This record gives sequence, C-alpha cells and structure tokens, in this order.
Amino acid sequence: MGTSHIFCPLPMQRGLAIFALLIAPAAASPALAQGSAPGEAEAIVLRPLSFFKVNDLDFGDIIPSATAGTVTIEPDGSRSRTGGVTLAGNGGEPARFAGLGSFNRQVNISLGSNMIWITGPGVRMRVRDFEIGSTPTALLSTTPTRFRITSPLGNYNFPVGGTLEVGANQASGDYSGTFTITLNYL
Repeated sequence: MGTSHIFCPLPMQRGLAIFALLIAPAAASPALAQGSAPGEAEAIVLRPLSFFKVNDLDFGDIIPSATAGTVTIEPDGSRSRTGGVTLAGNGGEPARFAGLGSFNRQVNISLGSNMIWITGPGVRMRVRDFEIGSTPTALLSTTPTRFRITSPLGNYNFPVGGTLEVGANQASGDYSGTFTITLNYL
C-alpha cells in the first residue's frame, strides 16, 4: 500500500504565496535605464552693417626639414608649399568671414598689419601675403580694398588665405597668432 502526502499550507503561508505571485511580474520586468546629456544651441543675430569670423586661417599639418620653406593657403582652399616643407594630410583652410550690409553698398576692407607672427614651442613664424577671395582675388593690406555687396539680401562672406614662412628644423607643436580685418561700410 502506498502513502499519500497532501500539503495544506497555513493561512499565513497562503497569503505570502499569493503576494509573491502578484509581485513576480513586476520583479521580472526589465529595469528601465534613463540618461541625459546636455546639448547646445547657438545663433548669431547680426545687426545691419556688421560682420563676424566663421573660421580661422589654418595652414594644416606640415613637416619641416633642414631647409626653410613656405605653406600657402589660397582663398579657394588649395594648399601649396615651397622649399623643404612637406604637407601632411589634407588639412588646411582659409579663414572665412560673413556679414550683413545692404545691396549694392560699397565696403572698404583692410588688415591691421600686412604680416603677423605666430608663436608656439619653437621659433616664431611669419604669416604674410593675406589674400581675400573676391572676384578678382586681391592681396589685403593696411591700404583699404573696396568691394561691393552684390547679394539682394545684403549678406556676404569671403575667405582669406595667406602664406606661412616655416623655418629650417622648425620645432613641432601648435602655433597661433591673431590678425585683424577691418570693414568700413561706405
């Protein structure tokens, strides 16, 4: 003859079993992850007869040698070299400025100085022969160059290139300096 076992839980045990069954789906559901990251929004609101810098003049990555040389960034973005300088990569771009004037208005543009020095970890380097990407292109100097705003809305932009003189055995590192563009609306 076999034995039979019947399990009859006590009322307290029954309550705990029902409670466990009710919370089991919540305990088994995946945890929700939440994260946040800040974002930025920017705007430039121009007043009439103003302008601003869009990006800096960048001669890109260069490799010096025992022979001095130059690197030139043209207003159209092309890059060339002379002497013992080797161009590395595809880097380099002209400075770019943009602004708001009025249709057909004449503007004089000039430099604060015809050349500047950029400094870094080694001997300073000279930047010269700043050139504006207008039609036709024109060398910029402290003597104003005149152009006319041709956009019916009065907005305009222009690139500025230049030539960097790289010394023999120029020390590696980042070099920087500042040049000033002045616009006079006529």
